[in-house]
Amino acid sequence: MMVLKEEYRNKLISAENAASFVKSGDNIFYGEFALFPEAIDEALSKKIGGLHSVNLKSVCFTRVPKVVEADPGRNHVIMNDWHFGTVSRRLHDDNLCNYIPITYHQGPRIVKKYHEYDAAFITVAPMDARGYFNFGLANSITGAVISKSEKVIVEVNENVPYCMGGNQESIHISRVTNIVEGRNLPLIELPAQPPTEINKKVAANILKEIDDGSCLQLGIGGLPNAIGAMIAESGLKDLGIHTEMLVDSCVDLYMAEKVTGRKKFIDTYKMTYTFAMGTRKLYDFLHQNPTCASYPVNYVNDPRIIALNQKMIAINNAMEIDLFSQVCSESAGIAQKTGTGGQLDFIFGAFYSKGGKGIISLSSTYTDRDGTLKSRIVPVLQPGSIVTLPRSIVHYVVTEFGTAQLKGKSTWERAESLIEIAHPDFREDLIREADGMKIWVRTNRRD
Repeated sequence: MMVLKEEYRNKLISAENAASFVKSGDNIFYGEFALFPEAIDEALSKKIGGLHSVNLKSVCFTRVPKVVEADPGRNHVIMNDWHFGTVSRRLHDDNLCNYIPITYHQGPRIVKKYHEYDAAFITVAPMDARGYFNFGLANSITGAVISKSEKVIVEVNENVPYCMGGNQESIHISRVTNIVEGRNLPLIELPAQPPTEINKKVAANILKEIDDGSCLQLGIGGLPNAIGAMIAESGLKDLGIHTEMLVDSCVDLYMAEKVTGRKKFIDTYKMTYTFAMGTRKLYDFLHQNPTCASYPVNYVNDPRIIALNQKMIAINNAMEIDLFSQVCSESAGIAQKTGTGGQLDFIFGAFYSKGGKGIISLSSTYTDRDGTLKSRIVPVLQPGSIVTLPRSIVHYVVTEFGTAQLKGKSTWERAESLIEIAHPDFREDLIREADGMKIWVRTNRRD
């Protein structure tokens, strides 16, 4: 222990010293999701004006980097994000951030094949008695980044929960270049979104597809909260969790004794995930909790791993789906809103799970800025829309009006199934459009 403490003292530096490692043209990486390196970012922002072509990457920035605020003309730093949240979406609209397209489970392999980093600035929990710094809420691609980084500087934040693995959830001090003791700011929280009435109707339809012993992948937002609440009040039992993102509703299901993991084929009795975001309730639940297992995303999101658990129910949201059954989940036309994330991973993997179902959920309509009601089920996607799921991958689609299973169906059968779960106000228009595109045969219409 004394040896570890001595090594800690020798590697301890200030945030300003850590920032001094960055040179013009460097590729640097910031900790993922909630693990933003606050102190180092602030220190680097004070010297960024003297640098050029600094390439900054992370997965889902949750704070606007001060280095970007200090460079509104984008003359010194080039910001890139592997998955857009609110922060990167707004910066992208101001031409201050680029998106890196990715199928999430391939992230670590992409890093190892094609990326080199001069420095990785990773926020961690305090060092434990054996010399390990825990990554806390984000495993994801961090291990791969560290393996390709010349310098690894950890920023310690006492508020980071110690999240158990799994695999590659920690780094030993012997692999760390330097240590910065941060300001211990509270971690960003995502408050639970109350479900809308439409969310509740969609959730009720999804609930019909879930059986005892199912293994769940849930996201965040009003719909997963509605599903979680309905499951908690249902008679379902022995559910498992194998999910990209661990959220508050997973904690609620566990506390309601709906989640045991007893029926899981792999990571039995464990709630498996690659990153977590939510409220303090979730972070406190994760701290030193052996019920939960943090893994890199190339394990959690690998469709071959996902498929090993029987009755895998993967639930993912979409913005729009066309009558060819192409799904857009990440853009509104050319406007990038989020990213592919693990949607393709889980929909693909769930299909290969025995009894599994990959579900795309969406409300049938939305209201645009002018107050006009529009259908999310459309003849063709908007120009420039990103196809997140090709039609050959799509399995189940659920709206508040019902469920469509699309595997093995022809183009006209898919169009018919989707029109049946579209909002009634738009069905006749969709039929006319489908007929004009030769994917609808009126004599096949079921009255």
